[in-house]
Amino acid sequence: MNSRKIRLYLASGSPRRREILEQLGFQLERVHADIDETVQPGEDAASYTQRLAVEKAAAGWSVAMALGLPSRPLLSADTTVVLDGEIFGKPTDADDAFRMLRAFSGRTHQVLTSVAIREGERTEIATSCTDVTFKLLTDAEIERYLDTGEPFDKAGAYGIQGKASVFVQHIAGSFTGVVGLPVFETAQLLAAFDITLP
Repeated sequence: MNSRKIRLYLASGSPRRREILEQLGFQLERVHADIDETVQPGEDAASYTQRLAVEKAAAGWSVAMALGLPSRPLLSADTTVVLDGEIFGKPTDADDAFRMLRAFSGRTHQVLTSVAIREGERTEIATSCTDVTFKLLTDAEIERYLDTGEPFDKAGAYGIQGKASVFVQHIAGSFTGVVGLPVFETAQLLAAFDITLP
């Protein structure tokens, strides 16, 4: 049995992405990737997530090379929630989080996660899009969820793998994509760099 772990740079501070990759058997080294995440005028959700994933990969690669780290694949990702064309990022405060969850109540929204892998001058990217349907939420349910503190570092103000799972009536697509790293698409990208998963 081969227990060798593949080393990968991770240009993301998301504990959820780290957990998924570690479960897949990767040994990770985080590199900082600080970019401007402002939505550009006229930019749709897919273009936005793809641009951010690529820019995070470029920023992370620059940091890794500036530090003199060995050349190895670097992974970055970005997750965005969209409803009726409006992009819902991380909430700025409790009122913003409440607004988002109220908007999703009884409706189907989309969660897009773009993954980029970079090594040298080569970058490959893939995007997952998943439909998530929420049940009708009462104001009291939303307030109780806000009180948990869970929504505030997550796009769309909720974590499907956490307490908000009780809100989810139906999902069509990638569960791990909603969590923050679509495993199928990630595996396809890694295969393009001759990295295969067990």
